[in-house]
Amino acid sequence: MNELTSNELGTLYVVATPIGNLTDISLRALDTLKTVDAIAAEDTRHTAGLLAHFAISKKLIAVHEHNEQQAAQKLLLQLRAGENIALVTDAGTPGISDPGAVVVEFLRRAGVKVVPIPGASAVIAALSVSGIGQNGFLFHGFLPASGAARRKALEALKAQVVTLVFYEAPHRILASLADMAQVLGEGRRITIARELTKTFETIHSCLLSEALAWLKADANRQRGEFVLLIEAAPIKDVLEISEQTVRVLKLLLSELPLKQAVKLAADISQEKKNTLYELALQLKQS
Repeated sequence: MNELTSNELGTLYVVATPIGNLTDISLRALDTLKTVDAIAAEDTRHTAGLLAHFAISKKLIAVHEHNEQQAAQKLLLQLRAGENIALVTDAGTPGISDPGAVVVEFLRRAGVKVVPIPGASAVIAALSVSGIGQNGFLFHGFLPASGAARRKALEALKAQVVTLVFYEAPHRILASLADMAQVLGEGRRITIARELTKTFETIHSCLLSEALAWLKADANRQRGEFVLLIEAAPIKDVLEISEQTVRVLKLLLSELPLKQAVKLAADISQEKKNTLYELALQLKQS
């Protein structure tokens, strides 16, 4: 069923497109692309290929990182004329380490209705198969290209007690993994998700100390687009809880329900109950 509106002011539809396998496109996305008046695309040639595959013919408007602000103003004129427009990028969801956020913010401030058409996302796909999404996750996107800036960014993230998620390009993958092992610690677990949903999809989990050797063992493993997921910093390390307190809590958890174990451990150690509760959750998961 067509969901497009017929308001005087047009609607912007933010449409997720496949990250590799074209059959991952949703029926709602196809319906939207067929019905809008125009499609704003990161690369019009790339999107033309996607539309041709599904026998869709639409006017295409180039909206990429170099013209996003100017393009947003032009789109507003068309939306004010009553046109409905779909916003897409080359792959995945617009605005997620891809162009789109500037357009969306500008048009929302101008009073345009913006509707999400959800679908493929490399972040969520990688998280779902990593097995290390404990305590939530922090999606950082791409790290800085230069080594010094990259290591500084990693230092700022080092103490995060949630899974860290990064995108990385093939020409920087080796240097990035070396910096991650150096800054975050070689003992952390990493999942390397490469070329998701494509022919040469690869998902590999190991310690950061082993990641470089695995990549170097086969040059093909260094190709394609990467999602890197690194397990959270241990809460006990971040909060500097003594080994004695950790030992007491472990013993209590082995004999008592979590809340009771935390209460007794707090009474014994004089640590804050909330701190020990977070540590207890992590100990239970591991």
